[in-house]
Amino acid sequence: MDKSKSTFYDDVYQVVRLIPAGRVTSYGAIAEYLGTKGSSRIVGYAMMACGTANPPVPAHRVVNRSGLLTGKFHFGGDTMEQLLAAEGIEVKDNQVQNFKQLFWNPLTELL
Repeated sequence: MDKSKSTFYDDVYQVVRLIPAGRVTSYGAIAEYLGTKGSSRIVGYAMMACGTANPPVPAHRVVNRSGLLTGKFHFGGDTMEQLLAAEGIEVKDNQVQNFKQLFWNPLTELL
């Protein structure tokens, strides 16, 4: 992995580690916060690669802009949904319920 990708991934991980339990954000919100609006797919790639990151990255708190668990299959089974449920987040048909109320926007929360 080249250094620039590694640095971007590390930046993504730092933001994701700040998402409070019981809240969710989107790939696009993270990309926009990092000044790379339009690179939400790369944020998704970072989430796929975070399994060995230390400290751990709560990737289950990152969903698509509609609250869908688009990264679910990378967790295996219903693991992503179970992790969210353990934090009090209701998921129905692979979608976070009350998404707007639970949405954590790093642009407003961290600035």
